[in-house]
Amino acid sequence: MIGRPGVIHLTSGNASDVKTAPAVLDKAPGPVRRLIADKGYDADWLRQELRQQGISVVIPGTRARKRKIQLDKRRYRDRWRVEAVFCRLKDFRRIATRYDKLARNFASALALAAVIAFWC
Repeated sequence: MIGRPGVIHLTSGNASDVKTAPAVLDKAPGPVRRLIADKGYDADWLRQELRQQGISVVIPGTRARKRKIQLDKRRYRDRWRVEAVFCRLKDFRRIATRYDKLARNFASALALAAVIAFWC
C-alpha cells in the first residue's frame, strides 16, 4: 500500500515488494536512516539507490549471490518487530484476505484493526 495525503494506492497481489520500495520510502514522514529488510529486497539497484540517498542498508544477500554481502546482524535482529506487527494485523481475516476492493475501504479496515490490536 502506497499513499500520500488523501490518496491511497494498492499494488496488485503479484507485484514484487522490491519494486515498490522506492515509492514507499519517498512517502516516509521523516528522514530514513536505515532500511532493514529480508532477502526479498536484495537487489543491486535498490542497494545503490539507497546508498546514494545516504540510507544504511541492512539486507542479507540471497544464496545465489556470487559475492557475499556483509550484514550487520545486530541490527538485522530488530526486524522481528516489524514482522510481529504484520503478523498481529493478519490475525484479522478481513486484512489477511484483503476482502475490500477499494483502497480507501481497505485502509479504513487496516486502521480499525490497528486500533483494536494495539490499543486494547
